Amino acid sequence: MILLSVTGLFKMLLIILGVIFLLRIIGKLAQARRNVADQDRMLRDEAAARKLKEESRKNLGKTTISKVDGRINDTEFTDFEEIKD
Repeated sequence: MILLSVTGLFKMLLIILGVIFLLRIIGKLAQARRNVADQDRMLRDEAAARKLKEESRKNLGKTTISKVDGRINDTEFTDFEEIKD
C-alpha cells in the first residue's frame, strides 16, 4: 500500500515537472517570436522614416498646397467683434 503511494507520488512529481518544463519552453518560444515581430516592425518604421526624410530632402524649398479635410467645421471659424472702451 505504501509502495503504491510512493510510485504515485513520483509519477505525479514527474508529470508536474514535465508540465513546468513544457510551459517554460513554450514561454521562451513565444518571447522569441514577439522579439522577431518587434524587430520587423522597427525595421519597417525605420524604412518609412528614411523614405520620408529622403522625400523631404528632395522637396526642400518647394511650396505645396494640400487639402487636409473636405469637411468644414463651424468651430474653426470664430467671428470677432471689437468692443469700444
